Parts: sequence; structure tokens; C-alpha cells
Amino acid sequence: MTRDTININDFIILVEEAKSDKTTVDSCFFDEPIIAVAFYGSGNVDLAVKYGNKKKEFSYTKGLALSFYADDNVEFIHTVSALKPLQCLVIATSIKAIDALPNEEGELFSEMLNQLVNPSDHYVEGPSFFMTPDMQSIVDSLFNIKYEGKTKMMFFRSQITALLSHFFGQLATLKTEKIKFLEREKLDLAKKILLDNIDNPPSLTELSKLIGLNTFKLKRDFKELFGVPVFKYLQNERLTLANKMIRNEEATVQEAAWHVGYDSLSSFSNAFEKKFGYRPSQIK
Repeated sequence: MTRDTININDFIILVEEAKSDKTTVDSCFFDEPIIAVAFYGSGNVDLAVKYGNKKKEFSYTKGLALSFYADDNVEFIHTVSALKPLQCLVIATSIKAIDALPNEEGELFSEMLNQLVNPSDHYVEGPSFFMTPDMQSIVDSLFNIKYEGKTKMMFFRSQITALLSHFFGQLATLKTEKIKFLEREKLDLAKKILLDNIDNPPSLTELSKLIGLNTFKLKRDFKELFGVPVFKYLQNERLTLANKMIRNEEATVQEAAWHVGYDSLSSFSNAFEKKFGYRPSQIK
């Protein structure tokens, strides 16, 4: 487990990352009441939130953006395993610091996360949703920074600002969008099914039956909610996973291509180069 705390203006940034060959449980508390947004990266760790005799559990966290208020009575528990590593980035501030936040960020918190600014319990959950591809790209970049020293901090600061901007922009979209809550749940399920079957995904017809939404609505509303068509999203996730496997020396180029569902190495290499600007064989 690695846990780093970084202060940027009046924000506290908590960066947590963990891998384990066996099931490991890690818990943490915050020293003071905070308002925060947690962004979960490529891992899919289990999360439990305990406060008093209450408990909230999350069994699928990959790509989740979760806003919340928590005081020092709240315990956050991550269960890490070989199949469910932890990548969590938390952007937090205290209620007393909100008015002092720069660039009108305090007003955004007060207007869009009002239930967190005026909490009714030790733990109050605000809006949550699965991140857009742009948000996921930023989170991935923050867990794979190649810079050092002052340049690293400059990059980190700029990406945190961009990530918050995307979060509030997406939150505003969700508040005004036409997609009903029940349909959003079905679309989130579609996304989970695709990720769970990344090497052999169902067809659009099969996927629509699995989530109980007709094909037309699935295609239209998936793009509206997540910003990309269904199988463009799947392709992005496949290539991102393959990139990580090759870069971390977890697989050869051929093995990574097979793992994410590509039978043709040339098709995989061409799609990879189109997305990242370089071929998989050029990764060092």
C-alpha cells in the first residue's frame, strides 16, 4: 500500500495505490470533517464505508467518481486482491475552507454539492457516476506520471484542476439530461458487462437484452451519458488495458492483444497506434 498526501491551495489530495497477491484489508479515517470526491482508477477494489451502525458497500468501483461528506467517525475500508488492485485519488477540502477556495471553486461546491456542505449525518453520499473517457484518461495519467521534481508537481496540479472541471461539468449535465435514473442504472450495468467480458463482449442485441433496454436506446443513451458509442468505449478500454499490460511487462504484445480480444496482431497494432500515437512494439 502506498498513500501520499499532497496539499494544493486549500485542497488535500490523497493518492492511494495497492496490489496484493492475497486478499488484504486496509482501512483509513480522516482527521477532520471533509467534503471530497474520490476517483477510482483501473483497479476494481471493493469499498465499504462504516459509520455508527450503518454500512454502505460498493462491489464495483472501477471508473467510479464518488462525492461525499465524512467526519472522523467514518471508516473507509478497501479490500484488495490480485484481481482487484486499488487505485484511488481523493480530492478533499474542509467545510471551513470552501469560501477560501480559488477560482470560484467554493461556489461550485456550495451550489452543486449542497447536501455535503450542510451534512445531516457522519457520512453523506453526494452524486456519483462512472467517469467519462476524458476523466479516466486524466486519472490514468496521474497514476503514471513520468515527470520528476517541480515539473511533476506542475503537471499534477494542472491535471487535478482539469479533473475537477470535468467532474462538475458532468455533474451539471447529469442534472439536466433527459436520461431517467432507472435508465442510467441500466447503462451503468451495460458498461460493467462490457468490462467484465472485455475479451469476448456480447453483441449489441445480446447486451440490450441483458440490461432490459432496446438497442436503439442503448446506442443513443450510452453515447449521450458516456460521450462515446458502445463499442468505441469498449475499444478504448481494451487498448488502455493492453497498454498497461505491455508497459508493466505483464504480457508480450501478442499476449496483450489476445487478452483484450484481438485475434489479429496487425489490427491490434493499427488500432493501438491510432489511439496512442505509437505502436505497441515501441513501448520500452
